Amino acid sequence: MKKKPSVPTVDVLSHMLVPEMKVISETEKTKLLAKFGIDEHQLPRMPPKDPVALALKAVPGNIIRIERDDGTGKYTTYRVVIEE
Repeated sequence: MKKKPSVPTVDVLSHMLVPEMKVISETEKTKLLAKFGIDEHQLPRMPPKDPVALALKAVPGNIIRIERDDGTGKYTTYRVVIEE
């Protein structure tokens, strides 16, 4: 029997072009939604099969904080993981 060639895996979170991402806690989630006076369905969405969602082991309802530093400033944005 021939062995199947192994497929190299890539850690999408450690790539130099991918901003820092983290699943926030339920406490942070409550504070975030209250601060902006929004519901989670008003946040940008991320599908559960997104490579980042899979790498972070995010489940539907989790909110992911994305922090970008582009040289002109640091930007924070959030995405909610949705049901498929």
